Amino acid sequence: MANKPLNILCISRFFKGGDFIKGAKADGNNVYLLTSKKLEHSDWPWESLDDTFYMVEDEHGMWNHDHLIGGLAHKMRNTKFDVFAALDDFDVEHVAFLREYFRIPGMGETTARYFRDKLAMRIKAQSEGVPVPQFSPLFHDSDIHQFTANVPAPWLVKPRMQASAAGIKKIHNEVQLWEHLNYLGGERHEYLIEKFAPGAVYHVDALTTDGKVVFSRVSQYLDTPFEVAHGGGIFRSMTIELGCEEDNALQKLNADVMRAFGMQYSASHTEFIKCNEDGKYYFLETASRVGGANLAEMVENASGINLWSEWARIECAACRGQKYKLPKVRTDHGGIIVSLSRYEHPDTSSFEDKEIVWRMKKEHHIGLILQSKDRNKIGLLLDKYAERVQNEFHASAPAKEKLVGE
Repeated sequence: MANKPLNILCISRFFKGGDFIKGAKADGNNVYLLTSKKLEHSDWPWESLDDTFYMVEDEHGMWNHDHLIGGLAHKMRNTKFDVFAALDDFDVEHVAFLREYFRIPGMGETTARYFRDKLAMRIKAQSEGVPVPQFSPLFHDSDIHQFTANVPAPWLVKPRMQASAAGIKKIHNEVQLWEHLNYLGGERHEYLIEKFAPGAVYHVDALTTDGKVVFSRVSQYLDTPFEVAHGGGIFRSMTIELGCEEDNALQKLNADVMRAFGMQYSASHTEFIKCNEDGKYYFLETASRVGGANLAEMVENASGINLWSEWARIECAACRGQKYKLPKVRTDHGGIIVSLSRYEHPDTSSFEDKEIVWRMKKEHHIGLILQSKDRNKIGLLLDKYAERVQNEFHASAPAKEKLVGE
């Protein structure tokens, strides 16, 4: 007997998650979208949507909570939603609040905090035995003085709730630190301080169901997100060899993080660093979402797993109390290169290698994804492309100190 269609509400203040919407619809469900009014003309997969609702953003890019609750309550008089899905990192905590308010199953506010608040992440990870760089909240002056006395500079001051490398400031001495804290003023509590530990940075893109990681792929940033954001660099990442020492260590660490944070079912994107000083792996941050910067497309081309659509299938299976089955996984390798471009519509036709499987179509950006069974081939091509992109296309923009609603 066919499953009864679920009513799935996808919530996002940003244009993303089209494959989640398509996947939920392909599973035979009614799919609804709640997004910002400014995105009503975006290229959503309209054929997969049964209805769309809009919220008007304030000057900070936020939605009015009371209007959101009132509007949803009105819609729920006629439509009983079974699933609330947050498609973007910045919507995770708000959707967790809505789940608790309307008593919809799924990640609640306490667990969601571990996947949004970098301070909560570090405290929880540390308490569960997951190694993290030395850090301190910025609540108490005495704690800050103790941290700087015991942990040699440089340090990083990081926003607790921003995504990726947004708003991170590298600090070289105590004078500079207090100047920056004075600059933050009444918003100081929204940040933390952490030891700057140079090293190789990795990301693990994964799917979890029934509290168990059922798929994960480990990749390494060839240029760290911090370097790209603050140095005007070129973004590159590539998958690592399956079964190597790094892969085994990071697969285990990722599973430890998901278990410690109480992840039950979702996609996740988690970052780790291998410290140059001691050779150990440390947890940096995680998110209960699909990774951005087109990493999902890189993972799909390497593994055959579309993280967005499989996440939708996991949500549906969990709601129905059914067992989720992962499709067959390929063991190819993938790599990606993305840069701002000085041209509005850069011509990438001169990049002709057969390993190219995806080309970015975004104004003032250039991007390519590569696929091959030979990881070394991808590495060589990414190095060659980085030099070409730098010389022929690259443009840079200054890093933003603070990003609100991006």
